[in-house]
Amino acid sequence: MRGPSAFRPLLAAVRRRGGAMPGKSRGAAKEPAGSVVPAAGPVVAAEGGVRVTVRAKPGARCSAVTDVTAEAVGVAIAAPPSEGEANAELCRYLSKVLEVKKSEVILEKGGKSRDKVVKILVSVTPDEILEKLKKEAST
Repeated sequence: MRGPSAFRPLLAAVRRRGGAMPGKSRGAAKEPAGSVVPAAGPVVAAEGGVRVTVRAKPGARCSAVTDVTAEAVGVAIAAPPSEGEANAELCRYLSKVLEVKKSEVILEKGGKSRDKVVKILVSVTPDEILEKLKKEAST
């Protein structure tokens, strides 16, 4: 069995590195695999339409746009997060807010996550969609 003096060189090396444990890098934290990260803001132009990054909040009393941030559009959903009910309600609600057909709003990513990407299959600019979402969030 080793005595306490055997660990002193290792402890000294850890202290010289500023307290970092051996073998760990000090680089920036990596994004988890499969995370939804928008290219530039929550609403971006895409091939064949516009992508909207949504932070879903299922189980609310009524569906509403809660906030529009640089990362995502917060949407409270009046449906439980089970068996795709919240996803269907999200698409229905966004079609109503954006004044497009339900068939033109599809869930592209995030079927089982709160972070979702919804694609709007109409020829409108991202600025027009963002303006409608901000208007809905302020009411």
